Amino acid sequence: MPWNQPGGDNKDPWGGGNRNNQGPPDLDELLKKITAKLGNLGGGKGKGGGGNAGSAGLVGVLLLGAILWLASGFYIVSEGERGLVLRFGAYQYETGPGPHWHIPAPVERVEIVNIDQVRSYQHRSSMLTQDENIVDISLAAQYRVKDARAYTFNVRNPDMTLNQAVESALREAVGKSKMDFVLNEGRPEIAALSKSLTQQMLDAYGTGLEITTMNLQQSQPPEQVQDAFNDAIKAREDNVRFVNEAEAYANSVVPIARGESARVIEEAKAYKEQVVSRAQGEAQRFTKLLSAYRMAPDVTRERLYLETVETVLARTSKVVMDTKNGNSMMYLPVDKIIQGAATLPAATPLPEINIPSPTGNAVRVPREREPRAGRRTSREVR
Repeated sequence: MPWNQPGGDNKDPWGGGNRNNQGPPDLDELLKKITAKLGNLGGGKGKGGGGNAGSAGLVGVLLLGAILWLASGFYIVSEGERGLVLRFGAYQYETGPGPHWHIPAPVERVEIVNIDQVRSYQHRSSMLTQDENIVDISLAAQYRVKDARAYTFNVRNPDMTLNQAVESALREAVGKSKMDFVLNEGRPEIAALSKSLTQQMLDAYGTGLEITTMNLQQSQPPEQVQDAFNDAIKAREDNVRFVNEAEAYANSVVPIARGESARVIEEAKAYKEQVVSRAQGEAQRFTKLLSAYRMAPDVTRERLYLETVETVLARTSKVVMDTKNGNSMMYLPVDKIIQGAATLPAATPLPEINIPSPTGNAVRVPREREPRAGRRTSREVR
């Protein structure tokens, strides 16, 4: 009868004694006994004969295999990694860093995914811009796994999907921009737009990837037109330089011109006020003089005559000579007349001006010969 059936001796075939106590056996002792039994399998020695000894050895081997099989279920997840437990190929749960145990294969297995590793991707190709020009683009991207389960099960090859998504997003961003914008100031904006479009596609596909950085390393025209394009860039730079120089010159000249303009305007205003005031004063003086003339015409006429002669004589050199008959002749100005006579031809007479006086005597005033047309140095006073 079997050892664990009623009527049996309830003896442990491994030498453990009575099995009435239901506690688990000591594993260390059990392993020692299994080893000893395995050593006796070849000799066929034992109390139960050769058949019992062979059965005991087989059970020991199976038990040892079971222990080793169970021990193979232990695994350790490192920091920055995630463990995905699969049971018969179906996802069960996710484990974090530390030691864990799962049902050994073929029942369960564990997929370890590194979620902290920063991965790199570089892309270089020729693309068409909005204005139908070709540019060579070089782009570098860095990404990591943000969802271990999605990265492992949703897409067959997430990294290849990312490469295709980056190229598609970059072509869309470049295709919406003109060549000058792509080659110059638009590079950061194109990189940002490409990153946004790529992340949208990765999320839509459920790849479990996240773009951390994306930079447009290089953007240039094709090699065949590189020389011509360099000339165009140089011309553009010269244009910018000339514009800056012109602006600097304008900034230095315009304030001076504005100041000069303001000064001229102020002088014109002052001259206007001066002329208007003088004209108003002359008009007022003439009005008062007219009133005085109406009241005493002879006295006023005499006074005007004397004032006029005084004004004329005060501005010139003069010589007064008495004649025998009592008439006086005044030459104005004698020194200028002498100087002018020295330069005139001998046959040219000097003109004279007769100025009537209130006494009836005429005063002859010789005139200077005019040095140029329209200029007179003496005048007739009535």
